[in-house]
Amino acid sequence: MASFRAVLIEKDAAGGQSVGFTRIDETAMMPGDVTIAVERSTINYKDGLAVTGRLPVVRHFPMIPGVDGVGTVIGSESEAFAVGDRVLLNGWGVGELHWGFWAERARVRSEWLIALPPGITGDEAMALGTAGYTAMLAVMALERHEIHPGSGPILVTGAAGGLGSTAVSLLSSLGHHVVAATGRPEEADYLKGLGAAEVIDRAELSGPPRPLSKIRFVGAIDAVGGATLANVLSMIRDFGAVAACGNAGGMDLPGSVAPFILRGVTLYGIESVRAPKAVRTAAWNRLARDMDRAKLAAMTRAIPFDAVLDEARAIVDGRVRGRIVVEIG
Repeated sequence: MASFRAVLIEKDAAGGQSVGFTRIDETAMMPGDVTIAVERSTINYKDGLAVTGRLPVVRHFPMIPGVDGVGTVIGSESEAFAVGDRVLLNGWGVGELHWGFWAERARVRSEWLIALPPGITGDEAMALGTAGYTAMLAVMALERHEIHPGSGPILVTGAAGGLGSTAVSLLSSLGHHVVAATGRPEEADYLKGLGAAEVIDRAELSGPPRPLSKIRFVGAIDAVGGATLANVLSMIRDFGAVAACGNAGGMDLPGSVAPFILRGVTLYGIESVRAPKAVRTAAWNRLARDMDRAKLAAMTRAIPFDAVLDEARAIVDGRVRGRIVVEIG
């Protein structure tokens, strides 16, 4: 029987979690109508949580983590994809409820897949991954709100992380004045290299939130949540907007309704896991068109498959900047 190499997270009868590399028989794969030879994956914060067990991300055991993947179709029962097609997947519970892409093979449902956009390589797609795709959804939300280059400064929180780095690069490449907030001052040169016009300490956004603060930004992309998001909302100009797409700082929102009812601020929630296929395709086509390849390369490093577990633990500890491409096949 054919088998493939994979990372597997298991839970014992006492509730203890273990994770490591193993070989899996192809007959044991979860149901799906498309089978993929995986070429590249990446490491997201959610993958780190799954590996470390710090939050109950995994809801089915045993589980192969890996939220993102790109590869070539080697078996298909779907009319939408044929053997040889290059495909891409983000979200849909992969790595949580359905076996993910930290494996040499993946079997998934065809409706979760999109074709790899023309003009983008598999390495670039995973350098972007869910982080880059979510950042683009946030950029598109601000654009729908008529926030354009010249409208005013746009804040990006968690700027040295994967989502934040991509947001800084995208916004600056589109001509925006970007203010990058980070808790790692040593990353200031890195962020300015991605196009940040200003770099501020996240401490400016982490105190007890006031109902309204001095106006500083026309809009923001927030990857942190919690008190940071509440503070950001209090600093947005009249009829500005914030796209919220992360919770590294907590799930709560200890703020006030004042920004909404006294300044007309709009809060956009960015849900990337189950976005309709047309929206996903549009976002990826925009990434293929608008992403500065040199900046993407500057924020990305590649690692061998064997190193994925160490890097997954590092991302949860805040020791990873930018994006990581995992070379699988």
